[in-house]
Amino acid sequence: MFRFFGTYREANKQQTTNNKQQTTNKPLPTTENSHHKIMNKFIKIYIAGHNGMVGSAVWRTLQAKGYTNLIGKSSQELDLKNQAAVQQFFTTVQPKIVIDAAARVGGILANNNYPYTFLMENMLIQNNLIEASLKANVEKFIFLGSSCIYPKHAPQPLKEEYLLTAPLEPTNEWYAIAKISGVKACEAIRKQYGKDYVSLMPTNLYGPFDNFDLNTSHVLPAMIRKFHEAKSSGNEPVQLWGSGTPMREFLHVDDLAQAVVFALENNLPEHLYNVGTGKDVTIKELAETIQHIVGHTGQILWDTTKPDGTPRKLMDSSKMHQLGWRHQIDLEAGIKSTYQWFLENENRIKEVKL
Repeated sequence: MFRFFGTYREANKQQTTNNKQQTTNKPLPTTENSHHKIMNKFIKIYIAGHNGMVGSAVWRTLQAKGYTNLIGKSSQELDLKNQAAVQQFFTTVQPKIVIDAAARVGGILANNNYPYTFLMENMLIQNNLIEASLKANVEKFIFLGSSCIYPKHAPQPLKEEYLLTAPLEPTNEWYAIAKISGVKACEAIRKQYGKDYVSLMPTNLYGPFDNFDLNTSHVLPAMIRKFHEAKSSGNEPVQLWGSGTPMREFLHVDDLAQAVVFALENNLPEHLYNVGTGKDVTIKELAETIQHIVGHTGQILWDTTKPDGTPRKLMDSSKMHQLGWRHQIDLEAGIKSTYQWFLENENRIKEVKL
């Protein structure tokens, strides 16, 4: 099953409303400070992957800020892997801004088991969107990637300039290589055509409409579900992968959505920006925090035969901070609200199979 940033279309309908080749060589701004633009709130914005966790958060945030001409197509309505279909959509609709929040995503297990799927489908999706945007003279393209694009043993915190300086983490290199190619495609368009195409690389995301499938989800939503089900079964022990020692940074998806709108409303002088909190926790600390919030009182058992993944992934988001964006949602408060969303939507949450 193909999905956009880990979510469930039926649940999303409860929270969001589905509204329905030229190039210029104009140079991009090169100043250190961002240049704020007065945006036309009726400008046509296409959000690829608008039913997903990230896309739906961007949609809600744009709506809240008064943008009224938002366009979204489900994967049933538009197969982003189909180049001809994507080109026809752009020719017909003629969006002025494109936000690419569409991807095949999953955790360590999914990346390990489906390497070709993660590599090829993500490249097809982004390449079709980027090429169609260029041909349709889209004014601004915002490409969303992941912190996994950086080398496994890169110095911490991760800076944008560390891209392509050393080998990737093997357990998710297929997804990472696809996303790196998208970053470089947007950079190449900026260089060759002078167009405002920018890439935002968020750290680990969580929040409403996340994927809670235990086989394909990321660590935080998987823990929420595991602790909840163990609590519901009489506080049974919870087994978690690895040693608990790796360190991870987590960003609420609504904070990323604010970063996307910031990038939309400002001319950012560079092509690549990290988007994170600047703070990380060990997986063990994360587990204990989630256990406390859920109210599970049983044991936590660590399966050290399972891989840990990258030892640490803390991002240096100082470039975005200097331009004026910062996260607002504290991790514990964000987990509490995400668990509440999980409880309210548990009966509607689907298994996400690959």
